[in-house]
Amino acid sequence: MSEAKFSPGTLVSARGRGWIVLAGSTDDTLRVRPISGSEEDQTLLYLPLEPEPVRPDYFPAPDPRQLGGHDAALLLRDALLLSLRRGAGPFRSFGQIAVEPRAYQLVPLLMALKLDPVRLLIADDVGVGKTIEAALILRELLDRGDVDRSVVLCPPHLVAQWVTELEARFNLQAVAVTASSAKRLERGIPPGMSLFQVYAHTVVSLDYIKSQDRRAHFLHHCPNFIIVDEAHTCAGNGQGRHQRYELLRALADEPNRHLVMLTATPHSGDDASFYRLLGLLDRDFERLEDAAGADRDRLRNRLGNHFVQRRRPDISEWQESDLFPRRETKELTYLLTGDWEVFFNSVLDYCAQIVASGEGDAERQRLNFWGTLALLRCAASSPMAAVLALRTRAGEELGPDERTQILDRLFDGDADGLVDDDVEPPVATGDSALAALVTQAERLAGQAGDPKLKVVSDHVADLLRDDFHPVVFCRYIATAHYLARHLAKRLPTAAVEVITGELPPEEREACVARLGDVEGPRVLIATDCLSEGINLQEHLDAVVHYDLSWNPTRHEQREGRVDRFGQSRSVVRATLMYGVNNPVDGAVLEVILRKAERIRKELGVPVPVPDQGHTLTQALLKAVLLRRRGAPANAEGKQLDLFEAEWNSAEEKAKANRTMFAQRRLKPDDVLPEWHKSLAAIGSQEDVRRFTDRALTRLGSGLEPMRRGFKAATASLPEDLRERLESVGLTGTLRIDFRYPAPPPCRPVQRSHPLVTVLAETLLERSLTSAVADTGDPSVLGRVGCWVSAAVRARTTLALVRLRHQLVTRQGRRENTLLVEEATGIAWVGQIGERMSSPEALALLASPPIDDVPPHVREREVTRALTWLADQESQLEQFAAERANALLDDHIRVRAAAFRDEKSDTRERSTRVDAFLRPDVIGVFVLLPKVS
Repeated sequence: MSEAKFSPGTLVSARGRGWIVLAGSTDDTLRVRPISGSEEDQTLLYLPLEPEPVRPDYFPAPDPRQLGGHDAALLLRDALLLSLRRGAGPFRSFGQIAVEPRAYQLVPLLMALKLDPVRLLIADDVGVGKTIEAALILRELLDRGDVDRSVVLCPPHLVAQWVTELEARFNLQAVAVTASSAKRLERGIPPGMSLFQVYAHTVVSLDYIKSQDRRAHFLHHCPNFIIVDEAHTCAGNGQGRHQRYELLRALADEPNRHLVMLTATPHSGDDASFYRLLGLLDRDFERLEDAAGADRDRLRNRLGNHFVQRRRPDISEWQESDLFPRRETKELTYLLTGDWEVFFNSVLDYCAQIVASGEGDAERQRLNFWGTLALLRCAASSPMAAVLALRTRAGEELGPDERTQILDRLFDGDADGLVDDDVEPPVATGDSALAALVTQAERLAGQAGDPKLKVVSDHVADLLRDDFHPVVFCRYIATAHYLARHLAKRLPTAAVEVITGELPPEEREACVARLGDVEGPRVLIATDCLSEGINLQEHLDAVVHYDLSWNPTRHEQREGRVDRFGQSRSVVRATLMYGVNNPVDGAVLEVILRKAERIRKELGVPVPVPDQGHTLTQALLKAVLLRRRGAPANAEGKQLDLFEAEWNSAEEKAKANRTMFAQRRLKPDDVLPEWHKSLAAIGSQEDVRRFTDRALTRLGSGLEPMRRGFKAATASLPEDLRERLESVGLTGTLRIDFRYPAPPPCRPVQRSHPLVTVLAETLLERSLTSAVADTGDPSVLGRVGCWVSAAVRARTTLALVRLRHQLVTRQGRRENTLLVEEATGIAWVGQIGERMSSPEALALLASPPIDDVPPHVREREVTRALTWLADQESQLEQFAAERANALLDDHIRVRAAAFRDEKSDTRERSTRVDAFLRPDVIGVFVLLPKVS
């Protein structure tokens, strides 16, 4: 590509208007955006075909006729700030996103910026914000010009959520590629093209793309940036996981491809799977499993550049102590009595008999044992689950994969798809003794007085009275419906919804959204199909574990659906239910769950249960059932002792890992100053709220405060503005809020929300193109003004300016030039012209006037200021150069933070910032002191 005659940032005149030249231009073709227009208005100018020569242009200076008041000046300032999309700070993406990331969420971004290619495993705690961290990296690399296409690979039930997140919060329009959508998408593309070429950003179901026939096509056309969600499901055993791993292995073998993997459970107790996962970052990391001494230390130090794992205590030093709610936990017990106690004891006796029996071949004995455990779990869940389990028979012939799936479902393993994990497992035996149990279960299923059901009903009612909205997690589908029917009768004023694996992902999302639209009491009954990846913090704030999980990770995943980044409540509640007279609950609690909780509290990091092949859980349950039969459980006791030793060893390893992978080399003091500068430069949440209210009010509408959020009516806005809003799906009366997340049923509004961008761009464009302010059009703001202000002690001339710089980055032989823009202010105080720069200068506009001035004085002062400013070209150029140097210092400081203690990266990296020395003067305002 040849070098353009007009470099990025240059102003040119063509087709009767002014344009800003953008990056990506050549000698013959200019990529341009109107000086006063939006990013969506950019176009290409092919110079040989232009009817008139394209010439250099200059930004039009304010005119004395463009007179306005203080309100217009403040609106003009905010419209300029909020219309910037190519911000000048060290983080290029902040102008394009609709969420304010927290400072600690910048750590993975800083790690990514020092890697080429980016290879990261982000294993932050549940609810910390891994989706935001990964999408920030993608958005930043896109805005830096380092990548142009992307794909998110995730389990099928998370596809719709990723599409929504990317569009709503990162201004990226991605398409979903699943088994149901792929053929439809392919029908609309030209022959010979791949949908991964046609659509720049896609979210792809792992289960759809992993098969051999699709994998080859995907590998050939795959984008150069990949995010893998729930990456731990791609490195284990089993046919489904093996296919996923082979896909990722082939993708990772492309040396220039960027790969960001996300998981809250990188190590689920299986060492081999964990090291395979690390090997996707670099094949050398697989050797960590067997490495020792200096070689292991060297590999671990290298891994620290690619692996970040932080728990909530690690985030407190980032001045984010109040970011997450306080979790109040409670244990709730129930006592099985009457017919329910008789039935459960009958189940326990039957299971103990099967375990104690030594008759039959080993395979039949193993199948019977699994069947008894299936019955035991379902009976403890609900009579309805027991009925379904007892009525279902497993096939006599089971392959290795089917056996693994049964074990995962029985023991709450980390199965690939939690979607199918809530189906009642079959009782894999045809024993005639089960007939009596079937009769008992069927009678209880239609009988009132279930003690477990009564305890949870009372507890949910108490939560609702305390203004909490709970999600109640059940183990099985039948239990979820059984509980929902009862709660709907018990709580007639509450909205009760049920979500299980029966529903496809899009219907689950719709169900959550429907519940969120309810302003009164809300209760969600769900199985573990919602315990991974689905966010509930916008609508719910309490978790009840109706069925005890045998895997502590699942408890944390469940609670992490509401206790996560974005929860508006300061307190969330979590309740663990178990049966007092259920010996299995007692054993699982004491041996597994309480120990896991102790480790998590002491260490701050959950340590997975070392239960490969579920040997621990099997030994534990056999010991319980054999004790019930009065038989010794020597072998099982030895297995439990071995487990204790292995878990203690895993705990010590986790202690050694925590400091390194919490990335404490990146200090808050290195990042927070740049973070606060970025917020000031692009507009904070409060800036967005103030601007939206003032802009709507000026244009004939306004914000109407509600108990939750605001109403914003669009019907009274000017017709052309309504049409622009309708084109982005905003019609009628909007329910909005400026917090993240917005309280239901409000839509969250941030700086890049269409409502804000349309208002800001409309006001700015019309104000800069109108010759006079008094046109009768409320969307035209004055560019000059004069008033008396308490914020000044001497006559002060303030210029609102837009600066343009070329940001040139070089890495090795590759050089990249980007246009960046900055909205700022410069003020001169008194007769000698003492200079004041942003942010102090911009802050002067926030102070309301304390008095007006006569028209003739206003006109005289404005004319005087414009004449004086026309002679200050050298000062404006000096200011532009100073801002360019300050911007360069910011970039260097952030890069230094990212590269601290980095010795392995020897590639040449450099940054240069070149200022366009003639800033765009957007507005000029004279502030007069109060006369005593």
